[in-house]
Amino acid sequence: MNGLKNMVWALVLLAVLAVGCGCTLAKVQVDVASERTTLENQVLGSYNALNRQAMLTASVRGVDPLGRVQPPATMSAGAQDAVDAMQVLAFHADDVDAFKELGWVGEAQNGLLQPFGMFRENVPDNLNAFVNRYSRDEFDSVVEAVNEARMTTMRRVVETSADLDVGDMERVQAVFGSLNAENALPGEKIQTADGQWTVKK
Repeated sequence: MNGLKNMVWALVLLAVLAVGCGCTLAKVQVDVASERTTLENQVLGSYNALNRQAMLTASVRGVDPLGRVQPPATMSAGAQDAVDAMQVLAFHADDVDAFKELGWVGEAQNGLLQPFGMFRENVPDNLNAFVNRYSRDEFDSVVEAVNEARMTTMRRVVETSADLDVGDMERVQAVFGSLNAENALPGEKIQTADGQWTVKK
C-alpha cells in the first residue's frame, strides 16, 4: 500500500483490515474534538458511529459456541447498503491510491473522485505493471463503483444524524471533499473551494 492516509476513506479500509486481523479501531477513530466546524464534527461523529456499526456487523461470529451456524444479524436496508459500500471502498483502496499517484483522478470538492484520463507517460517504476493491466473500461468501472459507494456512505451519514436531513447533503459532501483534500498526499490533484483544480503541495 502507498502508505495509509489519515482520511475518512482510509478508515473504511482499516475497518475491514482490523476485522480480518483481530485488531481494534480504538486508536484510529477520527478526532472530532479538534478545531473543526460544528458541521464537520457532526459529520465525522456520524461517520465514526457508522464505522463502528460496520465493524460490529463484520465481526459477528457465524458459529455459536456449540458449533452451530448462526444467521447473520438482521439490519435495515440502509445499514446493509452502508456496510456493502464500505467493503467496496476497502476493496478498491489500493487502486484509488495508484490512480491518484498517476494523476488519473483527483479529489473533488463534492467528496467524489474526478477522473482526468489515463496518462501513461512518465509512469513511476513501481506502477508500470499496474498501468499495463488497466483498460479504460476497468478504470471507469472502478471510479464509478467508488463514487457510488462514497455517495451511499454520505447518504447514510445524513440518515443517521439527528440534526441533518436530505437538504444538507450538499453541505455534507463539501465536508467530505474538504477532508479528502486536506488529507491528500503531495502531488495529488484536489479541487479547491472555489472550484479550481490544483496539485497538492
